[in-house]
Amino acid sequence: MTTSSHLSRFGRISMPTTLITGASSGLGAEMARQLAAQGHDLALCARRTDRLEQLRTEILDAHPERTVSVRALDVNDHDAVFEVFGAFAAEFGHIDRVVVNAGLGKGQPLGTGRFDANRDTAMTNTIGALAQTEAAAGIFRAQEAGHLVMISSVSALRGMPRNITTYAATKAFVAHLAEGLRADVMRFPQIKVTALYPGYIEPEMSG
Repeated sequence: MTTSSHLSRFGRISMPTTLITGASSGLGAEMARQLAAQGHDLALCARRTDRLEQLRTEILDAHPERTVSVRALDVNDHDAVFEVFGAFAAEFGHIDRVVVNAGLGKGQPLGTGRFDANRDTAMTNTIGALAQTEAAAGIFRAQEAGHLVMISSVSALRGMPRNITTYAATKAFVAHLAEGLRADVMRFPQIKVTALYPGYIEPEMSG
């Protein structure tokens, strides 16, 4: 992920702005730290606003020249996804990158009576990801520029057993969604789509 500044509509140099969902912990929080160090202003959202405020304080202590805005967001509230993304875009004047990172990993083996856990994982990681992708793509189409980063998983590459069967299937959905959107926006050379396939990360959501 590279950093570049550009002129705002008022003629002033503005720094790149990255929006990260699920930024209160884990991969999302670490991406925020590293992007701030690279010169990005940040739009951070997650359900746990207390953790977001702690992260905001940490980043500004290390990089006081940065701008960090935080908002509460549950990606299963689909109307709120569009509202929060739109509010960030209005606040910063542009969104250069959106990282679709929020997700769940609490699935259970199929047929063991835990449809609720698999349903929640599937809804968050597929329909929640779709809402985020729709909202981001709408902003980028209006700007005719932007970089969408979708966090898939190495588990998306084949069907997986036991607790991650549903999770892996949802991450395959994310990867294919990214691939389809990439093909759809090829006529916009300033719109980029990246799917990332992280390996195992010890997340709080697995505890």
